[in-house]
Amino acid sequence: MGPRCPAASSCRRRLLLPLLLLGVSGFFQSYAVEVDIKDASNATCLYADWMMRFLIIYESNNGDYKNTTLNLPSNVTHNGSVCGNDTQPALVAVQFGEGHSWSINLTKTNETYQGDFITLTYNTNDTAVFPDAKRKGLVTVLVKDLSPPVQLNTVYVCHNSFSIEAENTTQIFWNVTMQAFVQNGTVSKKESRCAGDTPTSAPTVRPTIANVTTAPTTTSSPAPTPPKPVENPDTGNYSLKSGNKTCFLATVGLQLNVSQDKPLLININPKTTVADGACGNTTATLKLNDGNSTLIGFTFAVKNTSASVQKFYLREVNVTLLNRLNGSVISSADNSNFSKWDAFLGSSYMCRKEQTLQVNEDIQVHTFNLWIQPFLVEANKFATAEECIADSDLNFLIPIAVGVALGFLIILVFISYIIGRRKSRTGYQSV
Repeated sequence: MGPRCPAASSCRRRLLLPLLLLGVSGFFQSYAVEVDIKDASNATCLYADWMMRFLIIYESNNGDYKNTTLNLPSNVTHNGSVCGNDTQPALVAVQFGEGHSWSINLTKTNETYQGDFITLTYNTNDTAVFPDAKRKGLVTVLVKDLSPPVQLNTVYVCHNSFSIEAENTTQIFWNVTMQAFVQNGTVSKKESRCAGDTPTSAPTVRPTIANVTTAPTTTSSPAPTPPKPVENPDTGNYSLKSGNKTCFLATVGLQLNVSQDKPLLININPKTTVADGACGNTTATLKLNDGNSTLIGFTFAVKNTSASVQKFYLREVNVTLLNRLNGSVISSADNSNFSKWDAFLGSSYMCRKEQTLQVNEDIQVHTFNLWIQPFLVEANKFATAEECIADSDLNFLIPIAVGVALGFLIILVFISYIIGRRKSRTGYQSV
């Protein structure tokens, strides 16, 4: 756990290595906060070390609903945090940024402690986070903590990310270490792991006795349980801005197919995914970061199809899989030789059907419900879409054309048969 804060009124912040998409800067930086609350005798009574950020949907001045991300800055205080006792809940409270705050209170029984309520208060007057919020002032979201109870003298640990959704907010937590009601001023070495950190074992299947009267002693092996199919991913809405103007729009559901050790399908969760990137006149890049574990980059370019006609197309796709615990790269892939999703400049490209992008021999990106416009976005809306062939109504013409061709073939065979019979009869009459 490392050294702790020396007093209740202080806590240290440490900056984790920024996660970059294949060396390209611009992804958000993640901070962790460590809080060591002391009692009157200067002994540790509550210890917490965790990371968190917040995804918030708010209404803008023009009536549109927008997504924003609230991250912890480098200077965080924890005024109001208390140790708690048998009758009073413990409280971890942090204050950060322009009037934002977060807290959790924890209650105690004879044998366990447990989170009770989590309170998030964000300030829409913070123009850096809410540049055009219609509602001004403090907004408070109160949510019940559904985490299971933890035994006393046990530290709760959860490295994997988990989220809590309530009232247009998603609170995301990871790398959590916490112990309330610390005994004798020493944080326990005994850990209680969250379900996300605990490996699951396959259920034991008992063999079934075969119901065969002629051979009552014969048993049949249990049929293997087929793996549960992975559902299609949720569709996310992503956008980039240049100044105050939207310059890139994307709506897409994303799924990774990774087959290095064994086939693995990973759905990208839009609720925990942050969009970043850059717009330009001839190139544009959308970078998506799903909870510090999966980074995907799409690069678009403009090509001249004639002296006066220009089209955009997907040129490059980057994928990086990260170790959620320490940010190290598990696998990465890059393909800069694509020539897909092309449409006339000033329009958008749409393909509702599933498409597959082969990044390398080990990694594929599957897209669903794609609608994208990387250039010349006007009024925060998609321009007229050019649909992919898979979505086009021309698909219905294929079976029709085949049917018509078969019909003509049958008619020709029939006519040939009739003509042949007539020639045969004429020959007999001449004899």
